[in-house]
Amino acid sequence: MFDFLFKLFSNDMGMDLGTATVLVYVKGQGIVLCEPSVVAIDKETQEILAIGLEAKRMLGKTPANIVAVRPLRNGVIANFDITEKMIRYFIQKVHNKKTLLHPRIVIGIPSGITEVEKRAVRESAAQAGAREIYLIEEPMAAAIGAGIEINQPRGSMIVDIGGGTTEVGVISLGGMVVSKSIDIAGDELDEAIIQYFRRRYNLFIGENTAEEIKIRIGSVFPLEEELSMEVKGRDQVTGLPKTIVVTSEEIRAALMEPVSSIISLIKSALEETPAELAADLVETGITLAGGGALLRGIDKLITKETGLPTRIADDPITCVVRGTGKYLEEIDHIKRKKMFK
Repeated sequence: MFDFLFKLFSNDMGMDLGTATVLVYVKGQGIVLCEPSVVAIDKETQEILAIGLEAKRMLGKTPANIVAVRPLRNGVIANFDITEKMIRYFIQKVHNKKTLLHPRIVIGIPSGITEVEKRAVRESAAQAGAREIYLIEEPMAAAIGAGIEINQPRGSMIVDIGGGTTEVGVISLGGMVVSKSIDIAGDELDEAIIQYFRRRYNLFIGENTAEEIKIRIGSVFPLEEELSMEVKGRDQVTGLPKTIVVTSEEIRAALMEPVSSIISLIKSALEETPAELAADLVETGITLAGGGALLRGIDKLITKETGLPTRIADDPITCVVRGTGKYLEEIDHIKRKKMFK
């Protein structure tokens, strides 16, 4: 009876608290929110002026008294107070005001974070109004969201390339056998593009421009038809606006250093995988999740470097948050089993 009332009066939710993007899954509704993890603040008054998409539009374009920041760096909380306000904002945005109970929340976290950082996530969610807080490692959530049968007695590998971290996990029988994490992911790819333009063209470009270049013409494997685009920035010699044309081959060269680090992480995880599970991976292969999975040719490059079949999960950006939603359902199932023992 009480369980029924909880479901009736509370909007339980799963949250992918990413460095670049926050996604929220509400039980019974699916994914209801996908917004950038950006907050705009007045430096003088510390007043929050905008959160999410509106704040991201301000990146690199704010006057001196306004700063647009990302309160999460490399998948962990860099600014506790701002993160708490951001989580509170997103919870209030999706939470049904008519409900009487605060929501239960499942939050996906990087596998390499410390106990102190885990506590910071819990406290932020609690201060933001969560009734119960459950944490799940992002590789496990991504695997669940990607449709991998994690409880089977066979090895499966998930590679989640997010905004701040790349997570690699080998999973068998519902547990993480091997887990690896590195602070190189989407943000580092953008930074590599920014640095390339400074070195090659003496051109300053912003984060949003670098991300657009990555999405429109970025690749890590030769394309059948190479792409090009115009890029606008500021000449660091003259200080004047400047427009140049770049090709996908140039961007591929710019991206190879951070991508090589991701490949090395995958190989390191494979080296630590027990022989029986490694044999399973020849059949099950590698599943890619996260926004980085959409980088052109990343699956082909990983297959070339590891010799293992590599597939991109359906809608890879939402794998973690869909996994938190399924995990939320599993919590109810576990609790019911305990009640009837």
